Amino acid sequence: MILMAGPCVIESEESLVRIASSLQNYRDDSRFDFYFKASFDKANRTSLESYRGPGLDEGLRLLQKVKDEFGYKIVTDIHESYQVEPVSEVADILQIPAFLCRQTDLLVAAAKTDKIVNIKKGQFMNPADMRYSVLKVLKTRGCDDVSYENAKKHNILLTERGSTFGYGNLVVDMRSLVIMREFAPVIFDATHSVQMPGAGGGTTSGDSSMVPYLSRAAAAVGVDGFFFETHFDPSVALSDGPNMLKLDQLKSLSEILLKIEGIK
Repeated sequence: MILMAGPCVIESEESLVRIASSLQNYRDDSRFDFYFKASFDKANRTSLESYRGPGLDEGLRLLQKVKDEFGYKIVTDIHESYQVEPVSEVADILQIPAFLCRQTDLLVAAAKTDKIVNIKKGQFMNPADMRYSVLKVLKTRGCDDVSYENAKKHNILLTERGSTFGYGNLVVDMRSLVIMREFAPVIFDATHSVQMPGAGGGTTSGDSSMVPYLSRAAAAVGVDGFFFETHFDPSVALSDGPNMLKLDQLKSLSEILLKIEGIK
């Protein structure tokens, strides 16, 4: 089972190493294909005053430190085409943020690397239309046929992270997992799926109590992996705290998900 986990954003070297140290059991467990996740920049925060991260250069230095010290594979967001080259020197997965899932130049730039490209489904997208984002990457990599097998062969993932439902709320239509899995391996992002965009008075709120329920449902439907933002204390996290899991919660939940998916 693919597992992507880590903090929303790099807060400090100390906190990054602390969280990374707590996730070593996933690296050593053959039931997981583990990737450490952290963002060097959160370019779509609600407020200009919200913490964004250390930036490209310092962020990549810290992610490389985690990679060297713990032997982790790395997944991180890219927001602009110029970031692709330096980020691909450190990251194993280039993640396309949900708001940018149709951004052609960004998708093509990512596709020109030899890295895995993980495209997060926009909250505004029909899941069936995500095939066209997949096709942009496939065509750049020399393939014209959209299928699960070809996306897997060419290292393309899709991630479900909820759909806009009115104002300040997201819902997960479990049918989207089935639909998108027809043309790409699918990751379920449980922690972003319980966000409440803009509901925190200038910040995004969320309800992390729903994460285990949605995760178990996704595992029952069938997915290729999971994405969780996690922290030693979400109440003090500088980004996405209300929807993050505590590290010990992730440990117990991941065991349940393996059982549902029949992975021993």
